[in-house]
Amino acid sequence: MRRTCYKLIVLLLILFPPELKASFRSEIYYAYINNKMELWKDVIDRMDAVKGKSNEMLVELVNYQYGYIGYCISYDKKDEAGIYLDLAIKNIKYLEEKKYDPSTVNAYKSAFYLFRIALNKIIAPVVGIKAIESARSAVELNKDNYFGYVQLGNIEFYIPSVFGGSKKEALTYYLKARELIEKNPGDISENWNYLGLLVVIGQSYYYLHDYASAKSVYDRTLELEPGFLYVRDELYPELLKKMGNL
Repeated sequence: MRRTCYKLIVLLLILFPPELKASFRSEIYYAYINNKMELWKDVIDRMDAVKGKSNEMLVELVNYQYGYIGYCISYDKKDEAGIYLDLAIKNIKYLEEKKYDPSTVNAYKSAFYLFRIALNKIIAPVVGIKAIESARSAVELNKDNYFGYVQLGNIEFYIPSVFGGSKKEALTYYLKARELIEKNPGDISENWNYLGLLVVIGQSYYYLHDYASAKSVYDRTLELEPGFLYVRDELYPELLKKMGNL
């Protein structure tokens, strides 16, 4: 009897290895709200080591790589950002070759073009056009792809106004993305992308000097996740200080 149970356990571990059973989404969410990026990196490294990943698992990994690259760039860890960007680009090229969801693939291609610009601004004139074209393709291929609108928003938000960027236009795209993602409650629960979207919406209002709207967004964010350190301890106090000085 014990031998039979042992064989069953071994068989289950072969068919469903621990890495695949683990809730990567929950781990990433925990890392995000608690600003524990070393845990985030650990998750994507473990996922990358899994053999025979499905397309769905691979695109999930790409999403987490996308988030980690953005973090590295924000904190001037350009060498590490470059390493993970190369991995993410390789993964998205594989998905493109497999003809996986062209809208999603184009959205990530747009994001990675922007990351390449952040790491090397000299290439901006050429690569910037590719970022715009890919983001537009993403929403043309699927008008309900919120992530495509996020990329259109990022293009407008981060491109300097002298080169045509507009935080007001960025906000329009971000609000459209929020409208789309909130249509499916399942896409909101424990989703770092959703909290990240709320953050950039709040920041857009802040930069546009619409502090009341920014506060409303941050209030909603903390209502959903009271322990979100970045909003609770940095963005929200900064906003309240700004409002108090008016």
